[in-house]
Amino acid sequence: MADKINKMIADTFLQIAEGLETGSFGKKPKIALTGMGSEHGEENAMKAAVAAAREGIDVYYIGSLTHEGVTTVSVPDDEAGHKKMEELLQSGEVDGAVTMHYPFPIGVSTVGRAVTPGFGKEMYIANTTGTSSTDRVQGMIRNAIYGIITAKACGCEDPTVGILNVDGARQTEMALKELDANGYPITFAESSRADGGCVMRGNDVLRGTPDIMVTDSLTGNILIKMLSSYTTGGSYEAMGYGYGPGIGEGYDQLVMIISRASGAPLIKGALTFAGELVRGNVFEVAKQEFEAVRKAGFEEVLEKYKQQPKEAAEEKVEMPPKEIVTSQVQGIEIMDLDDAVQLLWKNKIYAESGMGCTGPVIRISDANLDKAKEILEKGGYIS
Repeated sequence: MADKINKMIADTFLQIAEGLETGSFGKKPKIALTGMGSEHGEENAMKAAVAAAREGIDVYYIGSLTHEGVTTVSVPDDEAGHKKMEELLQSGEVDGAVTMHYPFPIGVSTVGRAVTPGFGKEMYIANTTGTSSTDRVQGMIRNAIYGIITAKACGCEDPTVGILNVDGARQTEMALKELDANGYPITFAESSRADGGCVMRGNDVLRGTPDIMVTDSLTGNILIKMLSSYTTGGSYEAMGYGYGPGIGEGYDQLVMIISRASGAPLIKGALTFAGELVRGNVFEVAKQEFEAVRKAGFEEVLEKYKQQPKEAAEEKVEMPPKEIVTSQVQGIEIMDLDDAVQLLWKNKIYAESGMGCTGPVIRISDANLDKAKEILEKGGYIS
């Protein structure tokens, strides 16, 4: 009994000492980092892991390198690294992970975080990879909520929201203002341009006018790349926190995205960003925000602003029995994704829609890969 008490006292003093050193008290967030596959080599990723460890992150480096202060999980290659990352997440051995690519399901997308050049202000970009919805406007409405969740989990209690002036911005503005009027409070940013309003211009991107910049994920992906690497010519993402966590209703796995071009300073930022989200109980925040927005008529607003679909299918197709889906078909337009899945179902092939970092994917079993490609090619979905 005495030994157990002594150990508890020793652990407590160790946490206090580490807190004084790093400025972060309490249990260290355990964050995995896949280090293989970077365009800048494994050493680049390990450098970030060491820097993050000095700031109070318990880093599990998945790769072939070792360093004092970092836990290395040895793997032979990138593919094995991703499998090990999945195992660590599913077992709960780590609280989250930072990785260079990940196929989020439709409905989940990532909220990026950048340092804007005008005044050095941080800004969340909602969103940067993945797809919140196959409907553009519905996706942007969801992105706004995902951005609010992420900002609040990082300690921004009342984040301002701006909508980038892209296709669908006005419908998104009307939808968000309707949610606000219905009882889900949203603080709208005011453009720095003379005519004001919550629809943001390119100037506002540079100035970081809103705390959260709402856009579609493809535009957001371009923004985060440019804001991360504009000082380096684009080959090395030097600044900011990366493409952010995958957020979605009911989704509770903390996966943070960086890219193969991400440099050590940005990867370190992504690791510390992950730590903030763990400490801020991001998924509890998400649960509370989704409950609140649903009380304000979220589903009704989404349906109201849904873009008019193409001609409805002649028949409803029954989903085949579920299978383990480990293969992917790429190259399908996002707006055709649901129809392509329906075509495979019609041909008795189980399939799921998803989103990788390179775009939309259909996930199917290894055994059905060749047959599915043939069907989709005949249907005009891939070439």
